[in-house]
Amino acid sequence: MFIQTETTPNPATLKFLPGQTVLDAGTADFPTADTGAKSPLARRLFAIPGVTAVFFGNDFVTVTKDDGTEWDHVKPAILGAIMEHFQSGEPVMEGEAQTQHAANHDEADAAVVGQITELLDTRVRPAVAQDGGDITFHGFDRGVVYLQMKGACAGCPSSTMTLKMGIENLLRHYIPEVVEVRPVGL
Repeated sequence: MFIQTETTPNPATLKFLPGQTVLDAGTADFPTADTGAKSPLARRLFAIPGVTAVFFGNDFVTVTKDDGTEWDHVKPAILGAIMEHFQSGEPVMEGEAQTQHAANHDEADAAVVGQITELLDTRVRPAVAQDGGDITFHGFDRGVVYLQMKGACAGCPSSTMTLKMGIENLLRHYIPEVVEVRPVGL
C-alpha cells in the first residue's frame, strides 16, 4: 500500500491519500480524541503523541498536529497507523457514520437555503475537500449564513479569508438575500 501525502493551507495539517475509499459517503470530523471513540482508525491516529485532530473524507484522511511536534517526527507513525488500519480489515467507523448538523432557518427562507446549499455542494465543498477539509451549513438568519470549517480548514490561518473573500462573495453574487457569512464553532 502506497499512501500519498499533500500539504494543506494549514501548516499544522497534512492530507493523507491511502489510494482507497475511506468513507463511502459524507465526512467525519474528530476535533478531539474523545470524539474519535467510534472510529478504530481515529483511535489509532490519536494514540500517536502530537496528533490533535482527525478528519475523514471520501478518499483522504486529514491529520492535525500540535505546535510542539515536527512533521518529520510524527509523519512516519501516521503513515504506519493508516497502513496498519487498512491491512487489518477493520471498518473506518463503527456503527453509524457521523452526520452533519441540522441547519437552522426560517421556513420562509427555505428557497434561499436551497440555493445556498446547492452552491456550497457544487462549488465550495469540492474545492475545500482538495485542501483536506469540509464546510458545513449551519443556518441562515436575516441575511447571515452560518458555516463551520472542518478538517484542514478548521483553524487554518487563511480560513477567515476563505469565508469572507471567497464564499461570502460567491453567495452574495448569486443570492441577493445573503449579506454576510459567519463561522460557527463546534
